[in-house]
Amino acid sequence: MGTQHLSAPVSGAGVIHANVTHTTGYTVVGNHLTQHEHLSLTAIGLAAHIQSLPAGSRIGVKCLAARFPEGEIRVAAALRELEAHGYLSRTRERLPSGRIVTRTVSYNNPGAVEPPEPDADPDPDPERDPGPVRDETPAVPRTPAAGLLLDLRRHDARFLLSERDIRHLAPAVDAWFARGATPDAVRRTLLATLPDPLKHPAGLLSHRLNTLLPPPLPTVAPAQGPPPIQTCVTCEEVAFRAWEPGRCPDCEADADAEAAARAWLAADAA
Repeated sequence: MGTQHLSAPVSGAGVIHANVTHTTGYTVVGNHLTQHEHLSLTAIGLAAHIQSLPAGSRIGVKCLAARFPEGEIRVAAALRELEAHGYLSRTRERLPSGRIVTRTVSYNNPGAVEPPEPDADPDPDPERDPGPVRDETPAVPRTPAAGLLLDLRRHDARFLLSERDIRHLAPAVDAWFARGATPDAVRRTLLATLPDPLKHPAGLLSHRLNTLLPPPLPTVAPAQGPPPIQTCVTCEEVAFRAWEPGRCPDCEADADAEAAARAWLAADAA
């Protein structure tokens, strides 16, 4: 066993190193990596792990996620960090057979070494590293309907809905809004007289939104304005408001007087 060396602390606080000199089974890792200012702790640990592996080891996302508890998303994010800071490079290459493989190079001191020359026929990675893993779950829409559903848990903690529930229920809330219901009216309907215990909050909301949907508002005829301006068909001088063309009051009176005179003359002649 190697000699143990204790580092002298500067003060009473802080870490004290109990170092033992390794003679076998160790990896030299630079402080530029372990004390990197911009890499996450996951990325630093993953880089140290990769540098400790023998050449030819599989370091695809799925392989690393199966080895560590972080999962594919965090592993993929850490690999992207290492690529961005030069500790890792991943390139796609086509073999003479036409198969595309991923060539991965780990750099223990980025910028200080030249990348290795590729082999004439590299050993293809059977994992076929798919690259960064993305969360394909669609996000909750930022709509008034989704906001109302999210806010229900402020009124009753039992309505802690999942993203899937909100995406499923939001169109039904939109249907209420389309029929003139206000957010307060929808909220009161959904939260009124709740059963206890409430076993299926999302199911209850779906039932109420569909069975209690109010009818559409009646169509309201637009307000009718004043009648248009007409010009007297007789004198063509006086303007007045009326729905149909006609005579002005004076011309109408003259026409009535003339008709009465004709009637009197006709009666006298008889």
